[in-house]
Amino acid sequence: MARNAVVMVAAGRGERMGGDGGPKQYRDLGGKSVLSRAARAFLDHPDVDHMLVVVHPDDHDLYAAAIPDDAKLLPPVSGGATRQQSVLNGLEALEEIAPGKVLIHDAARPFVTDSIISDVLAAIAPGQGALPACAVADTLKRAGKALFIEETVPRDGLFGAQTPQGFMFNEILSAHREAARKGIAGLTDDASVAEAVGLAVRIVPAPQSNSKLTTQADMEAARMKLASRFPDVRTGNGYDVHQLEPGDGVTLCGVFIAHDQRLKGHSDADVGLHALTDALLGTIGDGDIGSHFPPSDMRWKGASSDRFLAHAVQLVRQRGGVITHLDVSLICEAPRIGPHRDQMRARIAEIAGVEIFRVAVKATTNEKIGFIGRREGIAAIATATAVFGEEHDAG
Repeated sequence: MARNAVVMVAAGRGERMGGDGGPKQYRDLGGKSVLSRAARAFLDHPDVDHMLVVVHPDDHDLYAAAIPDDAKLLPPVSGGATRQQSVLNGLEALEEIAPGKVLIHDAARPFVTDSIISDVLAAIAPGQGALPACAVADTLKRAGKALFIEETVPRDGLFGAQTPQGFMFNEILSAHREAARKGIAGLTDDASVAEAVGLAVRIVPAPQSNSKLTTQADMEAARMKLASRFPDVRTGNGYDVHQLEPGDGVTLCGVFIAHDQRLKGHSDADVGLHALTDALLGTIGDGDIGSHFPPSDMRWKGASSDRFLAHAVQLVRQRGGVITHLDVSLICEAPRIGPHRDQMRARIAEIAGVEIFRVAVKATTNEKIGFIGRREGIAAIATATAVFGEEHDAG
């Protein structure tokens, strides 16, 4: 299967950025370099196999300090006097690998997302490149030398070009070489190179957030954007209750306790794990335990409830969630929970794949009030907390 590669263009000087912070791609952005943030999006993408960064000949030490270590990274190459020449240098360095598709991205766009990368890769086809772009929303004016408006430019069909721009590798390499051979220079993106040699390029709609950092104001806005981002912390609640009947013991939070009664239910009736399962499902808004494991389904008759909790854990993680805390309170007159608390915490931690200090098990009586006080049943109340990162969608 043909592989996909990325050429990351990081050879510019960024004169318009100003200040004395050096080239913009190496400046700090929320504790990481701009280049590192841009590169990480591609290195973490499952459909990217290789990445090569084109750097300024004077910046190899800066590059080594800024870029994260990753098996997908190839040795960097030096850029040329123009972006066009730098891209050609990068493409020629990939020729030995000969990837099927290649994405070309400006390091000064640190907010590229997984979805943009996936959409551009999907739109590439033989004879067709792909360009992420955002429809122009502002009214456009053309002005003369004295900055007086000469005309209003219709914005219908106008788009602001972004990167990564994607192509079949052999096609864009040939296009860059042909443009160089014909002396076609001054092209500011790779779609322009493709257009110059008659290669079609399709627009892939992309958000404005995939912006390029050009000026100091852009950098400050980017820092404020990162500072305003908070992890998506979600808390879910769960409640379960089961009747007691004569028996030889109860299973609570995955631990069997010998007792003169047992909990009545379709499964093992573990109210603690049932409540935790509902709490976790609550963090992703995905129904409740009954919708995933209906009591009418005989597959779950007598089932161990650790299966239910493990299923909810898997769903949370599939949506990018990190479980940070699980808290369950058991409400019963008997049996005593205290002697078994640490064993319960350990079992929940094992099922959920978290450290034991992230699990709390508490117990209380119902002061002999109501059905619980009369030892007719046991109830559990649970809370689960999961954190979803900046780019994750918990829904």
